[in-house]
Amino acid sequence: MKRKKTRIFLLSLFFVLLIAIGAAGGYALYLTDQVKQTATESHQELDRGDKSEKRTKAVNPGSDHISVLFVGVDETAAEAPSRSDALVLATFNDENKSIKMVNIPRDSYTYIPEVGYQDKITHAHAFGGVDATVETVEQMLDVPVDYYVRLDFQSFVDIVDAIGGITYDVPFDMTEQDSSREAGVIKLEEGVQLLNGEEALALARTRKYDSDLARGQRQMDIIQEIISETISTRSLNNMDSILTSVSENMKTNLTFDEMISFKDYLLQKDGLDFDKLQLDGEGMYINGGWYYQVDQESLTTTIGSLKTHLDMDQPFVETDEPELSPSSGEEQAMPNE
Repeated sequence: MKRKKTRIFLLSLFFVLLIAIGAAGGYALYLTDQVKQTATESHQELDRGDKSEKRTKAVNPGSDHISVLFVGVDETAAEAPSRSDALVLATFNDENKSIKMVNIPRDSYTYIPEVGYQDKITHAHAFGGVDATVETVEQMLDVPVDYYVRLDFQSFVDIVDAIGGITYDVPFDMTEQDSSREAGVIKLEEGVQLLNGEEALALARTRKYDSDLARGQRQMDIIQEIISETISTRSLNNMDSILTSVSENMKTNLTFDEMISFKDYLLQKDGLDFDKLQLDGEGMYINGGWYYQVDQESLTTTIGSLKTHLDMDQPFVETDEPELSPSSGEEQAMPNE
């Protein structure tokens, strides 16, 4: 039996840092030192340095169109090294302050430069950590990954609890395990209700009740609910615990000053401008393993949308397309799925 994986989309946690900067009044000034400390403790550069190989020069979130890869990792998993459980690439257009998000299914069959063959994209993190994951996403989507944010799912639980939960229309009755993997602990009924952190996590990760695409849409909807709640003034009183959780469970190559640059996206009069993209495809067996084969037309359309959003007419360095010639005999053994 396949072991259930926690598949959570943690884009909301990144914006928690920005809320503290963008909030009005003296309390925001008090929070600034805390946020700066959180950013310092969480900072970790990529091996490549401060720019993508697909860029001719480093970018600035305050003046350029940029991208951020959000990597969700389940650190409680028994295997080591850990695989990524959630991958979301977000592009930020500095001109109109809009955001596009694309969910990359964890089982997507794609070329992994770190090992030189095709495999599930989730394995890139096990093969070479965030560096290998970033390189793989750049190869797959043909756009630069300027920044990354790596988060453990415990942050998800802590954040939702700190903001007092989220109101969500649960689409089905469900029974799931909790974050400690105790089966049958989480029980939800269909309908609108207030979810705590454990319940929201269970709803985000469940794989029993609908398709991969429906789950991806549900997870991004949950993200928006968390963001809406965290930008409300009542959440400011719990910002201390939110920042503590983030600092303990996050790594990123964003500096404190770069984080501040994102505040304008939060301050739009109509709220955050999101466009959620999906990579269509279907599950299939390849070389004896189960993979998600991304539809080529959907991939091409998504790449075009991301490039347009990043205004890829600006200086951009194309990398050579790798020869996709996987050999099942060469693939490294991974822990049971």
